[in-house]
Amino acid sequence: MSFSNLGLSDKVLAAVAAAGYTQPTPIQEQAIPHVLARRDVLGIAQTGTGKTAAFVLPMLTLLEKGRARARMPRTLILEPTRELAAQVKENFDKYGAGQKLNVALLIGGVSFGDQDSKLTRGVDVLIATPGRLLDHTERGGLLLTGVELLVIDEADRMLDMGFIPDIERICKLVPFTRQTLFFTATMPTEIRRITETFLHNPQKVEVSRPATTAATVSQLVVAAGRESHQKRELLRQLIRSASDLKNAIIFCNRKREVAILHKSLVKHGFGAVALHGDMDQPARMAALEQFRKGEMPLLVASDVAARGLDIPDVSHVFNFDVPHHPDDYVHRVGRTGRAGRSGTAISLVSPADEKSLAAIEKLTGQEIPRSAEHAARPSETAHDEHASREAPRRAGRRKSSGKSSKSEAPAKRPSSPTSAPKPVTFGRAPERHDRSEPADHSHLPAFLLRPIRARA
Repeated sequence: MSFSNLGLSDKVLAAVAAAGYTQPTPIQEQAIPHVLARRDVLGIAQTGTGKTAAFVLPMLTLLEKGRARARMPRTLILEPTRELAAQVKENFDKYGAGQKLNVALLIGGVSFGDQDSKLTRGVDVLIATPGRLLDHTERGGLLLTGVELLVIDEADRMLDMGFIPDIERICKLVPFTRQTLFFTATMPTEIRRITETFLHNPQKVEVSRPATTAATVSQLVVAAGRESHQKRELLRQLIRSASDLKNAIIFCNRKREVAILHKSLVKHGFGAVALHGDMDQPARMAALEQFRKGEMPLLVASDVAARGLDIPDVSHVFNFDVPHHPDDYVHRVGRTGRAGRSGTAISLVSPADEKSLAAIEKLTGQEIPRSAEHAARPSETAHDEHASREAPRRAGRRKSSGKSSKSEAPAKRPSSPTSAPKPVTFGRAPERHDRSEPADHSHLPAFLLRPIRARA
């Protein structure tokens, strides 16, 4: 089937052809006719299957009739992150180039004044994050009573980020008779409840089982050490040894870890940029642009980059941290192997991550292969550097406390006066009880250290 069989207008078909597309993806083929028929739609599909165009193209056709009024947008699209919102606007700019539509973006990090002036001129398409949208409505600068079509994109991500109360507030501000489109890659119980509340007799379009990964992605688990410095060294080994690596997104669970890993990669000569929620909007967009253009081959990111970012030619995804929520794994892996291309997803799994890995395999219904070729091999130098950093801290703690902390486990008493504690090692490098150093008896009570007088 071609796009010409879906009922799109001539202007939209011309824009699609100019973009080089000839055949719709399965989600586009099934969803677009229902959107044009003014039905509510619940779309479920893997990431990278063209969900954005599945609602952008029919919206452009529907918006050819009518005109916008000041402060009353005709359509509203809700996105969980600024990056996704900006990306959807790019789709409207590309496919709606031949139409005189006003498209506005309401996201954080941009002045209220500029956004308010656009709303005053009238908006056909309003793309927003929930928080900034509610800020404008509370200030009285925005009315949602004229919204004809509401799109809630990445609905499961909205749930993860705590936006559901905001979504419920927004749905009460738009007309009851509006058309509503829900698009998601996973379907948790909470999302199912919301769809039952806000969708009216929806047409369910499901082109793949929820929470599945694309067959074009080769997945792999590599065993990693317990310490962060060991995982960083292993990551560098994997990047250097990947002959087919063109570029990669490296995911961390915490913003602090993103900053540390980014600094470490740059220090070791890798071209990398960082992306996380604490960065201001210009810095975030600049980092994405450098990665898209290939100026920087590595993007170290939190899950702000896991949903919907359309960077088609990402060759690798590395999970430096295994995600706590298995749904996030599906979205992270979906950043590679897009649009029919092949991709590779490698997860660095420490012993503490085994439980999270088991939850991922249960959700996706597949066992991820373990690598026999790669293994965590921390070098002596890396461990010695870590030990040298830790030694002054330990000495300082002993000096400041004067006695052992109550939280520390008491040392076992030797079974006989002549017995000595066994040396404790980690990996191949000696730790605290190295025989080459004098014995440390600071943990023993003073009365045990008094000399024993022999009886005459």
